[in-house]
Amino acid sequence: MKKPGIIFLASGNVHKIDELLQVLQPLGIDLKSTLDFPDAEEVEEDQPDLQGNALKKARYWFDKTGLPSISDDTGLEVDALDGAPGVYSARYAGENPTYDDNVNKLLAELVGKSNRAAQFRTVIAFVNGSDEHFFEGICRGKIIDEKRGDKGFGYDPVFIPEGYDQSFAELSSEEKNKISHRGRAVQKFIDFLQK
Repeated sequence: MKKPGIIFLASGNVHKIDELLQVLQPLGIDLKSTLDFPDAEEVEEDQPDLQGNALKKARYWFDKTGLPSISDDTGLEVDALDGAPGVYSARYAGENPTYDDNVNKLLAELVGKSNRAAQFRTVIAFVNGSDEHFFEGICRGKIIDEKRGDKGFGYDPVFIPEGYDQSFAELSSEEKNKISHRGRAVQKFIDFLQK
């Protein structure tokens, strides 16, 4: 496959856009996102798993823009909660929750539980015409009792990756991108583009 000059990211999340931009720019790849299409409708994430949601969004945006499109879905999977919040991570505390709402619900669910093991898992879907590919990244770690740090977003302040003493929200974006679930999935995608 010829390396594309522009890739469409099916997200309006400025954090995700910035993270991806940092790794694509050195390859000479420009990035467009849903922020470039403010009138477009939101693609409902109604699939039963991360892979299904990622593929649905990437297909929709490829059909709409004609550009090679990637989308991801990410879930925090907590061992003591049988993998929850998982595919519902972004709306764990109900419809349109804040990051704090989701984190507070998670911490409440874990009160009294000794097993704090968890993993972030990202699945990226890449759609380029008839080609569809998936790239998965996992970062194991644990959930701590209280929020630490002011960087990152989502559950970052309560997640400490394996081998670290700092939460994702205490690490620099460069450090986090090297070890994070999304960083690992993106690296697999970059390796694919460079082949």
